[in-house]
Amino acid sequence: MRPLALTAALLTALTATAATAPAAPAHAGPRWVHSCAAPARADTASCDALRVIGTAAAAGDGGYGPDELRAAYGLPADGGGDAVIAVVDAYDHPRAEADLGVYRDHYGLPACTTDSGCFRKTDQRGGTRLPRGNTAWAGETALDLAMVSAVAPRARILLVEADSAAVSDLGTAVNTAVALGAQYVSISWGTTENANAATYDSRYFDHPGVVIAAASGDGGYGVNFPASSPHVVAVGGTTLRPDGTTARGWDETAWSTGPDEGTASGCSGRLPKPAWQSDTGCDHRTVADVAAVADPATGVAVYQSYGGNGWYTYGGTSAAAPLVTATYALAGHPSAGSRPASFPYRHPEALHDITSGATASCEPAYLCTAGAGYDGPTGLGSPAGVGAFRE
Repeated sequence: MRPLALTAALLTALTATAATAPAAPAHAGPRWVHSCAAPARADTASCDALRVIGTAAAAGDGGYGPDELRAAYGLPADGGGDAVIAVVDAYDHPRAEADLGVYRDHYGLPACTTDSGCFRKTDQRGGTRLPRGNTAWAGETALDLAMVSAVAPRARILLVEADSAAVSDLGTAVNTAVALGAQYVSISWGTTENANAATYDSRYFDHPGVVIAAASGDGGYGVNFPASSPHVVAVGGTTLRPDGTTARGWDETAWSTGPDEGTASGCSGRLPKPAWQSDTGCDHRTVADVAAVADPATGVAVYQSYGGNGWYTYGGTSAAAPLVTATYALAGHPSAGSRPASFPYRHPEALHDITSGATASCEPAYLCTAGAGYDGPTGLGSPAGVGAFRE
């Protein structure tokens, strides 16, 4: 684990490392690149992982590890033992299990392997005809597996790899994950909401009694699908830093690093508002519901050997979505027929209300500016224990 007192120094070191790296978006602090390219055509998703340029320290000290994440969000250290958490991504990460093993061993987490029954990798049909490898999506997969492990180290992990980044393939993989017994599904990808959103939503994401948590996106103000689905938990992003002056010991704001980069939020143009949302500035589904760390400048440690050569710092709402998915797993199984996206709305007092930070200037302002109570960028807030994620 990286000592908390070293956080600022390590972020400074990452900035120095990035100074000789290829060009990247201009912003203060470390520089990063999108792991996946933007979709080349409609109805194709892109992953939301952002990788800080340069390799972090060999020991994985370039980003937050499990102890820090659990401390920041008040989570237990050894949970998830009765849970099956699915990670759904596109293409194959051929070294996913091995890389996960390095991550878990470094942080003293229990091993999670195919042989022990803790880890399973399957194709989108539930079989063994895995798709071709893709080094860009492998970074997303490595990030997702690390965050699930950090928060719920005793959970079983099901990695379902879609044939491609087409929403139809990824959606089929979601259905397969649920059919194979996953009670919690992490989605760290999205696409522009279009006329097909309602059809896709009913076909792939309407699974009562199952937690499906989707990253809101990294492009700043505006909504993405499937985060805009009323059937999923839409997860926004924050900037998370240690703060020795508060009782919590951490400072958290809505993540924004420019007009086109930061946590996505806003009002759906096509999908209905769920019954549990009561904000008055959007007649349709409002994004997000909750939030967690996503700013690459305060990112998380990930080990990646396929498409990488060791330890990296990652960010993006891709980090926040699996973290929230695993937090639900710590809270206990949703009942059959329940709508887990509604749970935080019943227990807003069990969240850290994030009241500062903005991604844009919009009307009404709460859709892009954090404030007391509900707002678009951070929803109702970030985890303060598991109470908000219980039925």
